[in-house]
Amino acid sequence: MRIIVKNKETLLYDEFEFKCSIGKNGSNNNKKEGDKTTPKGVFRIGNIFYRPDRVNKPTSNLRTVIIKKNMGWCDDPSSRFYNKLIKIKKNLNISYEKLYRSDSKYDLLLIIKYNFKKVIKNKGSAIFLHLTKNYSPTQGCIALKKKDFFILSKLIKNDTKIKIN
Repeated sequence: MRIIVKNKETLLYDEFEFKCSIGKNGSNNNKKEGDKTTPKGVFRIGNIFYRPDRVNKPTSNLRTVIIKKNMGWCDDPSSRFYNKLIKIKKNLNISYEKLYRSDSKYDLLLIIKYNFKKVIKNKGSAIFLHLTKNYSPTQGCIALKKKDFFILSKLIKNDTKIKIN
C-alpha cells in the first residue's frame, strides 16, 4: 500500500481520504533547500516521533521515538550532518530544525525519506508528515490534523511508501 498525496489538499491511503496541506509553493520535481516546495516522487518512510507530554504514543507498526528537548534535524547544506537527526548542543554552529517546539506542529511527525540515503547538499531536508491546526501551507512538509495522523499511523506498515504528485 502507498500513501498518495494526490494534490495540495488531499492525502489518500487505501479507502481513506484525508485533508492535508503541502509546501507554500506546491510540489516540485527539482526541490531545493528553502524553496518552500514539497518534493515530488515516491519515498520510503521512517520512524514516527512524538511528544509524550502532549500526545499519546501512536499505535503503529512503525518504530516510535520520543522527542527529547535536545533533538534537531540538520538543514544546513554546509554540514556533514545535513538532513540527519542531530543532538543539539550549546556551541552547535549549524542550522537545524528544532523538533521539541513550543507550538504543536511536531508533537507527532513521520520521517519522509527524501534526499536521505545518498544525501545531496541543497536538495532539501527535514521533509516530514507533521501536524496542522488550520491547513496553512508548510515549508515543504505534508501536514495533517492530529486525529487523521493517529488514524494513518495505525494503517501504515514498515514497507509503506509515500507518493507525492
